[in-house]
Amino acid sequence: MLVTSEALPLAKTGGLGDAVSGLSRALREANVDATVFMPAYESALDAACGLEKVADLPGLVGGDAEVWAGWVADTEIPVLLLRNDALYVRPGNPYLDADGREFADNGIRFAALAQAAKRISVGETPVRVPHVVHAHDWHAGLTPLYLHAAGVKRPKTVLTIHNLAFQGNFPLRLADQLDIPPAYRGSDGVEFWGHLNFMKAGLRYADRITTVSATYAREILTPAFGHGLDGVLGQRAHELHAIPNGIDPEVWDPSCDPYLSAHFSVLDMRGKVRNRLDMQRAFGLPADPEAPLLAMGSRLTSQKMVDLAIEVFPMLLAAHPCLQIAVLGCGERGLEEALRELARRHPRNLGLHIGYDERRGHLLHAGADMLLHGSRFEPFGLTPLYSMLYGTVPIASRVGGLADSITGLQPGPDTEIGAATGILFDGDRPADMLAAVERALATFAQRQRWSVLQRNGMTRHFGWEAPAAQYVELYRMLAPVAPVGAPMVARRPETAGALAGTDIRKRA
Repeated sequence: MLVTSEALPLAKTGGLGDAVSGLSRALREANVDATVFMPAYESALDAACGLEKVADLPGLVGGDAEVWAGWVADTEIPVLLLRNDALYVRPGNPYLDADGREFADNGIRFAALAQAAKRISVGETPVRVPHVVHAHDWHAGLTPLYLHAAGVKRPKTVLTIHNLAFQGNFPLRLADQLDIPPAYRGSDGVEFWGHLNFMKAGLRYADRITTVSATYAREILTPAFGHGLDGVLGQRAHELHAIPNGIDPEVWDPSCDPYLSAHFSVLDMRGKVRNRLDMQRAFGLPADPEAPLLAMGSRLTSQKMVDLAIEVFPMLLAAHPCLQIAVLGCGERGLEEALRELARRHPRNLGLHIGYDERRGHLLHAGADMLLHGSRFEPFGLTPLYSMLYGTVPIASRVGGLADSITGLQPGPDTEIGAATGILFDGDRPADMLAAVERALATFAQRQRWSVLQRNGMTRHFGWEAPAAQYVELYRMLAPVAPVGAPMVARRPETAGALAGTDIRKRA
C-alpha cells in the first residue's frame, strides 16, 4: 500500500504525484498488487472511478472518516481514499488555501491519513492487510511511528524521501491530540527543535528508507543538504537505499502525446516546429521558427533558483534581442510578481503563465529549444527528463538527481558532443547561470552539434521498469513470504467481494 498526499491524476502539485502514479503502474505491471491510499480531495473524488464506501473509521484525529475504494481511469490502479470532507474538500491545493497560505491544520490532516493507514494495516477494516506499507514524504511520515508504537511486526514499512527540505514541522503541543505516545516525543523520536517533525518520525521508525537518486542519497548525509536531519540519516545510513524515479511512457512520449497538435520523434523532428508555434501562441510570444526559445517550468521558489533567473533574464535579452523566454509555474508571491514585471517590460520576448495546466506543461517541453532548470538542491528532477525526451536540451545545476540523469557537455566551442545530453553548471550566483545559458546559445548556433545533443537525450531510457524492480526486491527482502498478485482492492465490479469481512486477515 502506497500512502501519499498526491498521485496523478487524482492530485498533483509537483513531481511527487508523477512519481507515485508512475511507480504504482510499474509495480502492477511487475505483478505486484500496488494500491494507492491518499486523502479524498475534491479532485480525487472527481478523477477516481467506481468509488464505493468500504469502511468507516470513527475516532480519527480531525473527526470520523470513511474509506472509499475505486480505481484510476485507464490504468486500473486501485485507489483507497480517506474521506473526511471537512479536512480534505477545500479551495486551494492539497497543502495551501486559495490565497497560497498553508492550511493551519495540515498536521491534523496528514496525521489522520497516517492513523487511517495504521488501522488498515492492523486489520481494523475490511480492507485486506498489506505486507508492506510504503509511505511517501512527510505527509505519510507518522505511519511508521504509529505502527511501531502499536508493536506491529507486520506489515513492514518503507519511507521514501522525495524532498527532505519539506519536513512537516508542527507545534509539540499537538502530540496529545495526534495520539503520539509520550515515549516517542523526545529528541530520539519526533521532537525537532521544539516541534513535531513528521519526516523525522518516518526516518526514525520506518524499516527501510529510500530516496530518489544516488547523488542525493550521499548529499543528505551532509549538513549542507541534510536540512538538520543529516545526523538522524547518518544513524540509518546502512538502511538508506537510492532508487531513482522513472518516467511513465504512456504519459510522456512526443510520438503520441495527446496534448500536442503535431507528434514527432527522433527519426522525424518536423512536428517540433509546429509545437514551437503552438507554444509561442500559448505564451503570447511572436511566431518565429528561428528565434532560440528558452523555457523554464518549475515551482517558482528560491530552491529552483528563480531569484537568479530574474537577474539573468534581462542580461540575456540585452545580449540576445531575438531570444524568447517562456516561464510556467507558481510559488513564492514575490518571485511571481518580479516575473510579471519582467514580462511587462519585455512583452515580445518573455511569456509568463502563473499556475500550471497539463497541456502547457507538455507543450513547454515539445516546443522549446532548451530548458533552464537551476536548483540549489534537487532530489531527482523529473522536468529535465521530460525535456530530453522531447528534444529540448536541459541547462541544469550539477546537484542531486540532475547530476545523475544529465550527461553534461564539456566546456569549449569545439569539444566533442559524445554522450552529452545537456549542460550542467556549478554554483548559485547569477554569473554561473548566465555562463551556462550562454554556452547553450553558442551550441544552439551550431545546428549540427545541437542536433546530436537532442538525439542523445531523446534516445535515453528513463522508464520505471528498473526502479520498480529495485522496489520489488526491497519489498521481498522485507516480506519474503508475500504472495504475488492477490489484490488488496479488487478491480471494477469485483471490489465489493474482495473487501468482504472474511478477507480481513488475508495479506496482499
